Amino acid sequence: MYGTIAHFRIRPGTRAEFIKAMDSLGEAAIPGWMADYYFQMNKDSDEFYLVAIFKDKETYQTNADSTEQHERYLKFRSFLVEDPNWHDGFIVSATGPNTKE
Repeated sequence: MYGTIAHFRIRPGTRAEFIKAMDSLGEAAIPGWMADYYFQMNKDSDEFYLVAIFKDKETYQTNADSTEQHERYLKFRSFLVEDPNWHDGFIVSATGPNTKE
């Protein structure tokens, strides 16, 4: 598995609209995409982390390079104070009942 972790801040007062918009992106049929998780921080309700998981690096990169993903990114970015901080990499361990392919 492969994916990215992003750290970002949303514009104050946009939380409900942001969550609704991000949930609607989950309807996309993206080859290799397994899940997105958004974490809202306890200490600051405008601070978030995103974890996006793909089957492998190839499907991740194909999606990242697509016009459709660029459109999804622009929708995501419209809620942010500044560009997110991205960290891409391989998932080398996953545990739990729903982590096996």
